[in-house]
Amino acid sequence: MTDSDRIGGDVVVETLRALGADTVFGLPGQHALGLFEALRRAGDLRVISGRVENNLAFAADGHARARLAADPEGPVPVTPLVVSTGPGALLTLASLQESRAASVPVLGISSQVPVAGLGGGRHGYLHELPDQQASFRDVVKSVHVVRRTSQIPTALREAWTSAATAPYGPVWVEIPQDVLLGPAGIPPITSVAATPPVLEPLPELVTAAADLLAAAKNPVILAGGGALRSGAHAELTALAEALRAPVISTFGGKGVFGWDHELSGRSWLEDWHTTEFLADADVLLVLGSGLGELSSNYREFAPRGRLIQVEADLGKLESNYPGLGIHADVRLTLQALLEWVPMRPSDGRAEAAVSGLLSRVESRLAGQDLAVERKLIDDIRAALPEGTQTYWDMTIAAYWAWSAWNPEGAPIHTAQGAGGLGYGLPGALGGAAAGGATLAVSGDGGAMYGVAELATAVQHGLDVTWLVVDDGGYGVLREYLTDAFGHTTATELARPDFVALASSFGVPAKLSSLDTVGADLAEALRTPGPSVVVLPALLKLFAPTHLEQA
Repeated sequence: MTDSDRIGGDVVVETLRALGADTVFGLPGQHALGLFEALRRAGDLRVISGRVENNLAFAADGHARARLAADPEGPVPVTPLVVSTGPGALLTLASLQESRAASVPVLGISSQVPVAGLGGGRHGYLHELPDQQASFRDVVKSVHVVRRTSQIPTALREAWTSAATAPYGPVWVEIPQDVLLGPAGIPPITSVAATPPVLEPLPELVTAAADLLAAAKNPVILAGGGALRSGAHAELTALAEALRAPVISTFGGKGVFGWDHELSGRSWLEDWHTTEFLADADVLLVLGSGLGELSSNYREFAPRGRLIQVEADLGKLESNYPGLGIHADVRLTLQALLEWVPMRPSDGRAEAAVSGLLSRVESRLAGQDLAVERKLIDDIRAALPEGTQTYWDMTIAAYWAWSAWNPEGAPIHTAQGAGGLGYGLPGALGGAAAGGATLAVSGDGGAMYGVAELATAVQHGLDVTWLVVDDGGYGVLREYLTDAFGHTTATELARPDFVALASSFGVPAKLSSLDTVGADLAEALRTPGPSVVVLPALLKLFAPTHLEQA
């Protein structure tokens, strides 16, 4: 291809390649033709297509999460997502809300109507919106609009940098149709690089936090998603062991601290015993959590000691609880604290406290009729080969996994950030595109959101095993409505024969049972390519404790 043949779409692809992209998730549209032609003739960027834009955005999210989990201390793996104007772009919004809530670096690129149609002039172009970017401003971290080809490299670099700056998150770039199709007008781009700024803690705040922790008699650490995203695994372990401080993980922070470590109180955040354990700390170090609704046990958490909050998202700092707020990257803050906090000898008290907490949680669960649900989580976990990434939809099994799942060797990714349905299968497809086998877990309700992407799994040969727990409805909402009002409405669902439906896509599928699901999943995971396991089961949630506080 000569310079005279190059178009604006080529400049986009060249810039993405220079920034480090190797995979693009994309669904074509009329205004985006120039970009997809550029992707075709470039040939060295893998293009994962999809059937619905919101699923494709979930897949991009899943891809970025898998790469973050695989190399938490490496360069931030921004994943590009390419869609068309208007309806295509708007369909990504719910998925991008999840990426924003979970701090996942996705670079969304949308075509736009021709430059002449920008500005809300209502010219009547296909897919035209008066102000498309307005729909994205409060969903993504930043919005970037291109009006000339020469603006493309800088706009994409700025967007990439924004996505990869702590707290990570999705960003949005809009490029008009005529810019993508028009002559490049600039030389081939090979040298664009993004350098996200480092968010270091202020030294005086580190000193203040270190003094509080050194003087604490009962320090406890709450590790959130920000600790996981920052790759603070080693630093968190070192600090916890220096302080002899128990560590509780939020649902988003699962995996940043050893599940079976003697100081690990795990992640039973919706159990009142854990809530009180956190509240009893004379100094509670909160790492990368805004202490939102779930992490605070539905706002019932009431700390009785001092609170230190380390948070990269400035808006979350002290947004729910007062304390010593440190606006910084968690890993960098822990590195700084480790220079000041003295090593304490172990006297066994912290280990005994953790053991007592887990015993109380176990006793409460054992007092409920939950053997089926607990065995199911154990069976799923035991079936997974080491390194399998798991993706969970908003379903009862996932609610259990938030608390009960051991993420070591089987990282867990859920839609708990924004709480939308449909994440499981497309998220797992993205994870499989990043390399290795993945597991998706959905209910029958959530499965219908993404079932079209079985075609995507087949088309791209993605190694995904999909467990569909079929209880004939929206199981979580059924429980909520029944508990609140004594009956349910609009939660009971007609659904297909999932085994036959999967088979119609050419995907091996098996009808399982509670007795055989572990073996069936293990067999499916050993089989390359997509597989489906359907489990008819009516599962229950454990009793909430924020209502009884007991």
